Amino acid sequence: MKAYLIGKLFFAAVLCVALTACSSTPSTINPEGTNDANANSKDEEQEIHWSYSGDTGPENWSTLDTSFEICAEGKEQSPINLEKAKTSAAAEANINIDYQPGAFTVKNNGHTIQAEALTDDNTIEIDGDEYQLVQFHFHVPSEHQLEGKHLDMELHFVHKNADGQLAVLGVLMKAGEENDALAELWAQMPKEETQAAVELTDPVDLTSLLPQNKAGFHYNGSLTTPPCSEGVKWVVLAEPITVSQEQIDVFAAIFPDNHRPVQPWNDRDIYEAIAE
Repeated sequence: MKAYLIGKLFFAAVLCVALTACSSTPSTINPEGTNDANANSKDEEQEIHWSYSGDTGPENWSTLDTSFEICAEGKEQSPINLEKAKTSAAAEANINIDYQPGAFTVKNNGHTIQAEALTDDNTIEIDGDEYQLVQFHFHVPSEHQLEGKHLDMELHFVHKNADGQLAVLGVLMKAGEENDALAELWAQMPKEETQAAVELTDPVDLTSLLPQNKAGFHYNGSLTTPPCSEGVKWVVLAEPITVSQEQIDVFAAIFPDNHRPVQPWNDRDIYEAIAE
């Protein structure tokens, strides 16, 4: 057990150093929705406030800071409406998901409930490029639409490769049977914004947060939160997993609506994807 804890602490320290080092690379995207290139210059400034409604809501994100302008001007923004009839089967993406139970911390970052990985052994491979899981978080209702309709929630697994580029695996969620894999995370869910993260006692079984049928969609998009950085590889699975209505209500009591509206396709290619 001692060795296990030391290992987790060592990984956390290495991850912290790695993310800090990214601040010198303008092309790097921060998975928490902040440009790493601008992070140090704003350390002593008040954080730019954005939200999901009103004057600081999605329609106005681009006006809140010059680094947010791509939220309105970008041509490859996320989320989008996913339609089977508009996908291209000509270039099916090669995707491999390698998940197992892992150790996580949980925090309320003011915009969602976020679980951060303490180990680096959960990965996704897209067309031969490997990305390590950094964190996962939730939105209500779903950000992506499926055939023009929102689902109850959406889970985003955020991954980062050796070059600092992001890949997000989106899992749609609908009301149904309770999801036991989320039990402890839901029990530890902070109701107020927190700076410090709480470590979960038990590993989270990530495979239980994936549907059996892993067919879906693959496209090039963006972060769904400011600064809306593009260059994010998206994989969204079409078959939803279930969570109980009570689990949905517990999350919605903290974040009643934390989704960005769907964005234009802008003639992007959306490919069929079957993850293994």
